[in-house]
Amino acid sequence: MRLILASTSVYRRELLGRLRLPFDLERPETDETPLPGESPQALASRLAEAKALAVAMRAPDAWVLGSDQVAELDGCPLGKPGNFDVAVAQLASMSGKAVHFHTALCLMQAGGPARLVSDTTIVRFRALSSEEIARYLTAERPFDCAGSFKSEGLGICLFDAIESSDPTALVGLPLIATARLLRQAGFALP
Repeated sequence: MRLILASTSVYRRELLGRLRLPFDLERPETDETPLPGESPQALASRLAEAKALAVAMRAPDAWVLGSDQVAELDGCPLGKPGNFDVAVAQLASMSGKAVHFHTALCLMQAGGPARLVSDTTIVRFRALSSEEIARYLTAERPFDCAGSFKSEGLGICLFDAIESSDPTALVGLPLIATARLLRQAGFALP
């Protein structure tokens, strides 16, 4: 059985690699613009399914795994910062607050039903000084990460707590749900 990860994310690639299944990578070429009034959770689910479908249409013989994550602060989505100044603003806005990270996952084959699941992780940030934010961003440079941090690295120092049913979801691919969907599809996993 052929498996394709519909993503160019190095983080998702590394996570899926932990399951020790062979897989290919393909760029989904999906428009990620939120729809008017779309909630961050709905956006993550829609994009995970759209990414899987885009690749499945090009590879009808394969199972395709799409995933997306949207960070939500005070009901508004937070994107990837892209640069230092935006990352400073994001971390300053999250200081002392709880941020919800909605991670959606879709497994499908062309013409078949979409198997869609989602996970919400709540990250409780401690109060952060501007000096701490600058030190962190200079050290780790997480400009390609929603929320401007890497929880699997030094970013863990920014938090008071993480509430999650799957610790890998915050990194970008909930492996507990991924393994469950892959087993249901017939992939051999422990």
